[in-house]
Amino acid sequence: MSPSEAGTAIGDNVTIGNEADLKRPIIWNGAMIGDEVHLRACVIARGARIDRRSHVLEGAVVGPLSSVGEEALISPNVRVWPSKSVEAGATLNTNLIWGYTAHRNLFGQRGVSGLANVDVIPEFAVKLGAAYGSTLKPGSQVTVSRDQRTISRMVSRSMIAGLMSVGINIQNLEATAIPVARSVVPTLGVAGGLHIRIHPDKSDHIVIEFFDRNGINVSKAIEKKIEGAFFKEDFRRAPIHEIGGVVNVHQALDIYSRGFERHLNIQAIQTSSSKVIIDYAYAVSGAVLPQLLAKFGCDAVVLNASLTQTAPSLNDRETLLNQLGHVVEALKATFGVQVSANGEQFILVDETGSPIRGETLTALMVDMILTAHPRGTVVVPVHASSAIEQIARRHDGKVVRTKANPTALMEACHAHSSTVLGGSGEMGFIFPQLHPGFDAMFCIAKLIEMLTLQDRTLAQIRSECPRVSHKTYSVRCPWTVKGALMRHLVESHPAEMLETFDGVKIFNPERSDSWVLILPDATEPLIHVYANSPNRGWVDETLREYRLRVQEFVYQEQGIEEARVEHVY
Repeated sequence: MSPSEAGTAIGDNVTIGNEADLKRPIIWNGAMIGDEVHLRACVIARGARIDRRSHVLEGAVVGPLSSVGEEALISPNVRVWPSKSVEAGATLNTNLIWGYTAHRNLFGQRGVSGLANVDVIPEFAVKLGAAYGSTLKPGSQVTVSRDQRTISRMVSRSMIAGLMSVGINIQNLEATAIPVARSVVPTLGVAGGLHIRIHPDKSDHIVIEFFDRNGINVSKAIEKKIEGAFFKEDFRRAPIHEIGGVVNVHQALDIYSRGFERHLNIQAIQTSSSKVIIDYAYAVSGAVLPQLLAKFGCDAVVLNASLTQTAPSLNDRETLLNQLGHVVEALKATFGVQVSANGEQFILVDETGSPIRGETLTALMVDMILTAHPRGTVVVPVHASSAIEQIARRHDGKVVRTKANPTALMEACHAHSSTVLGGSGEMGFIFPQLHPGFDAMFCIAKLIEMLTLQDRTLAQIRSECPRVSHKTYSVRCPWTVKGALMRHLVESHPAEMLETFDGVKIFNPERSDSWVLILPDATEPLIHVYANSPNRGWVDETLREYRLRVQEFVYQEQGIEEARVEHVY
């Protein structure tokens, strides 16, 4: 430890690392201070841990049993309540009271997300709106939309206030399905848009997604600009005569409907004898799709179309899906579908009542679309099953693989003019001729059209899809270890076996359709291991091997971290 200034107070059993720079902090009993940490007239409470190269500045307080990750920055006069966590590399400018963790990045896999009314509170949303608006030209127009939940209305109004404060004008779409919100952005000629909704996978989280002028999620470069403005609080405040205005938009559904009809074979749908059971799972899309299907005279039975303020949990959805299967069987329907994620995602149920989801759903959709559009291009994420390439070869089609995030899929679909389908069963499907986002509603209508024209059933199509085993396993991995793990995997395998544009994909040298993918999670301290092969035994053995390799590497790296030489004061 470097010499400490007069006024520094250090309690009992405090651990202080090499080259720590202490200038008048008060450090309570049992605290752990890492190497090269800078403490400036702050308070580090009992049992708190401050990791290497972090800065805690004047007047800041880190509460008991809280942890501050490597190279994090706690700004002056900020309070961190007890038992909280500040991620490595995070900058904390506001008190951490209600949330559990201060993240180093605002943006994750799907925009900005956090616990509803805990991490994402009105003050946060006002600041985020101002940060986003500060990256746009004064006087720009943006759309704002949301799902029907009360929490989303609250966050939406707070975001609008922040945008107005920096001179941005609002085209307010209010409560609407996200495919509708994306489709109207180019038509309205706005600079961008944002949509607020309950997180598709976490019913207690809010997610805020930002669109560019084409309706595609903003690029990483724009995300970094918004993050920079947010963390630096670098907002331009508009003079009173330049504060933004709000206009309510009422023609959004009409704009979407025209595009919806233009890209369907209406005659095929109208003459179809299909009977479809649609479970809206109490989502906002329940208010939109019945109107659209009614125009075509579709025989659709609607379940759970009422709008509720609480989003169903994953267990609730499974119960509803099981009920949907029974209804499909009882009514001898053509198929059933459960819509989720505010109109973006869905799970199919075939005529026997069996659910179709995940990789099976991806393969089935690709087969149907390429049957309808031979020699077309399909865009799928890097971890999608190799069954996609087999299906594409049958139809002389082309497969483009992207990084495993929604923005990459949207951008790739937009970039390839021959794309007829993008996405996956996990994320949803994109029909780029309609709009650049995922759209379960259009997909349902398209399914009715294709099943009619191709005179096939979902069970038949599923039986014709290639038999490929595809399994995944997730392993806990600290953020600080992810980079070292990726380097280790690259260095320990021949270059000709590797593909590294997202994670590390290792091919079996004897079969190119057999591979294992080690993919870091973008938002959680996790590593996902995917194994894929026509040989189920190879998949099971390889998944087990690489799961153990990842776990052993993580344990080893954590052991090295804990064994660093520390100096007890």
